[in-house]
Amino acid sequence: MSVTTSPPVRAPQLVTHHRFATIDGLKIFYREAGPMDAPTVLLLHGFPTSSHMFRHLIPALADRYHVIAPDYPGYGQSDMPDPATYAYTFDAFGNIVGKLLDDLGITKYAMYVMDYGAPVGWRLFLKSPESLTALIVQNGNAYDEGLTRFWDPIKAYWNDNSKQNRDALRWLVNLDTTKFQYLDGVDDPTRISPDNWVHDQALLDRPKNVEVQMDVMYDYRTNVPLYPAVQALFRKHQPPTLIVWGERDTIFPAEGAHPYKRDLTDLEFHLLPTGHFALEDRSDEMIPLIRDFLDRKLSG
Repeated sequence: MSVTTSPPVRAPQLVTHHRFATIDGLKIFYREAGPMDAPTVLLLHGFPTSSHMFRHLIPALADRYHVIAPDYPGYGQSDMPDPATYAYTFDAFGNIVGKLLDDLGITKYAMYVMDYGAPVGWRLFLKSPESLTALIVQNGNAYDEGLTRFWDPIKAYWNDNSKQNRDALRWLVNLDTTKFQYLDGVDDPTRISPDNWVHDQALLDRPKNVEVQMDVMYDYRTNVPLYPAVQALFRKHQPPTLIVWGERDTIFPAEGAHPYKRDLTDLEFHLLPTGHFALEDRSDEMIPLIRDFLDRKLSG
């Protein structure tokens, strides 16, 4: 007698879509996954990377959430207009991301900010604080205490935008520095894929991209005066917040994480024994924390 067996039940495949939108005449790349009617989680990348940094986190969230991860102009797969004719500023990045959300019809979102993603996200928060449903901060600054000794030569550049000071920062886009950002503070370097710095450095080495990076580094000075307004909004709106911070980060050390406790009451705080790109090293710890946080704060 023949026996008919049913095929094994397989878990649904979580597909990440790689899309472009035209915003202000620029092709802006973004990764998108998850149900369109689910709560949105916006992922904002840092330097010197792109939405590539979220390639593992996106499918880990997309079973329950609508996930969006854009590349800013000059980063990743987005257009890189000539810096001689385009102003690479955090205001511009914030406007681009805001218009992308408008185009996609997204009015409410949780937000994950890291490094440069923090000042991009703060501009969205300042413009529309009621849109923010929850906040995840990973090595992203909103307090003066976070700008420690590493930032001294950058502050000199802010104070004097001379060729000498600009040229003195070009080491920030060298391969050794890119590798350092991934490996500094990591106990086991074999956990970090070399594809990270190969990918990032290929984009940094594009013609004129070093000038893009120097322009953005100079514009970072505009973020510091926004800190008091951001902190005031934290106190007023009290977004549920998860801190998952690589405490050994040389660039954004733990001194920048603790001040969030002053202004946020619904705060969950985790310092992890790793460096700048904590997701590359500690995703096995971070993803469960992130999922648990979002499941509790975005339910209902």
